[in-house]
Amino acid sequence: MTKINASDAMLKVIEDWGVKNIYGLPGGSIDSTMNALYNRRDTLNYIQVRHEEVGALAAVGEAKVTGEIGVTFGSAGPGAVHLLNGLYDAQYDHVPVLALVGQVPTSAMNTNYFQELNENPMFADVSVYNRTVMTAEQMPAVVDEAIRQAYAKRGVAVITIPKDLGWQEIEDNYVSSANLYQKPLPLEPAAEKIQEAWKILKEAKRPLIYIGQGTRGARKEILELSKMLHAPILSSALGKGIIPDNAPAYMGSAGRVASKPGVEIASNTDAVLFLGSDMPFQSFFIPKDAKYIQVDIDGTKFGRRHQVDLAILADAKLTIKKLMEVGEQLPETNWYRAALADKENWVEWLEKRSVIDSSPLEVEPVFKAINDMATDDAIFQVDVGNVTIDGMRLLDTSKDQKFTTSGWYATMGYALPAAIGARAQYPDRQVWSISGDGAWAMVMPDILTQVKYNLPIINVVLTNKSLGFIEAEQDDAKQPHSGIDLIGANFGASAAALGALGFDVNNLSELKEAFAKAKEANRPTVINVNIFDHRPLPVEQLQLDSAEFEKEYQTQGLIPFSKLIQE
Repeated sequence: MTKINASDAMLKVIEDWGVKNIYGLPGGSIDSTMNALYNRRDTLNYIQVRHEEVGALAAVGEAKVTGEIGVTFGSAGPGAVHLLNGLYDAQYDHVPVLALVGQVPTSAMNTNYFQELNENPMFADVSVYNRTVMTAEQMPAVVDEAIRQAYAKRGVAVITIPKDLGWQEIEDNYVSSANLYQKPLPLEPAAEKIQEAWKILKEAKRPLIYIGQGTRGARKEILELSKMLHAPILSSALGKGIIPDNAPAYMGSAGRVASKPGVEIASNTDAVLFLGSDMPFQSFFIPKDAKYIQVDIDGTKFGRRHQVDLAILADAKLTIKKLMEVGEQLPETNWYRAALADKENWVEWLEKRSVIDSSPLEVEPVFKAINDMATDDAIFQVDVGNVTIDGMRLLDTSKDQKFTTSGWYATMGYALPAAIGARAQYPDRQVWSISGDGAWAMVMPDILTQVKYNLPIINVVLTNKSLGFIEAEQDDAKQPHSGIDLIGANFGASAAALGALGFDVNNLSELKEAFAKAKEANRPTVINVNIFDHRPLPVEQLQLDSAEFEKEYQTQGLIPFSKLIQE
């Protein structure tokens, strides 16, 4: 029988599961894995990052756009600790990720050895599977099980590997279970539940469809149900792109990372069909007395965010289909017409702002430039902060574009690494990272990774010299600004010094020139845009009848929903 190093056998299993890329930074405790990556270099693409957090977030970014497992690694001690931020993002947003973690040799474990860390407890909270390999022969089987668990529980699997075990030779006879893996069959809704749900929706005067990630793949069905009910549609932030942004009935989202029609429709509904989401802010925007139908494949989520009148343990897409089978076309209502008018008014207001020429720039012209240049299948990796609000409102995902962000964990520094993961997986698709200057500065050294692997990602940095999202919170709390001011920097020039194509933009003319050159570039581009430190319109606290509010946020032309529904 042929012999093989245990680390090589482990990587063969990972390849069997369809993994093409692995992200990480070498360290002494993970040398055997590095040796195996060298041996498997023709079948597995290793991407060296400059920080383990970037590697973990790159794996997450890949997993979010593919739905398949992302793989990262770090060495013992500090390398392991650096992985945690990315792994928590995967846990919170329910994506499968495998982390390989180095450990000191078995002979040195439990002796307070150099870089030795008791790693299992550290990863206990973030993982759905967390094991330390005990023998070399176990390695392929343990990794096989880890990947099964990551898929089954949509979370993080962690394997800790003592340094010496990966070097040991074992029989090359392990057969992975990858070819046996099957996605669970979708849960059928109970017939009586469907009848009850339809009764609630038919009797409602102001019905609303609220969708989350559990409705992916149901675009056609959601739009058809919306027309049947004459019900507007809202989505969670992570659900952006499931429904085309230009669909007249799609209102955006509710909350702070939201749109005006999203907040107004959510606040005025009397019945919600809540599909495949665990959006945490429901109780702040959905009226307490609204009828609430919650559909999910995870029964532990029922009632977590809002009082539930009807819980349906089932697949969202199947539930929609069954509702349309038992239901009939309902008449159009003033509610629906007012919702469409609200969306149209909102879009017109944003379009007027998208052509403002100023120095510094307003943010809307920047996103217009992005939308004008974006391909039909572009991937937008969007960071955390005011940029999340802007991305939700202004990025156009009306075709086959993908949008991801750090939704629940909301870690700054997400976009650049996630873009690396997306581009590594989809070398022929246009990939964007969009960040504020605060988030960009956390991870900007890994522009070197984009340069090294010639990943022609378009990185847009919105520089307002403030942690704007937190600045707004401090303003709302009527406290003095503290710790939110940022020193400015020419991020375009610094990126150019690192080998990328860099631009520092101050007005509309420079913006157009930078984007024109970025469109023709065959290497990473960083477009640093200096923008006003203007708070995005706080739709969660609209005061359209206030002259002071109108002056501060230039809300001229926005029509209150109460007026639209009266008309």
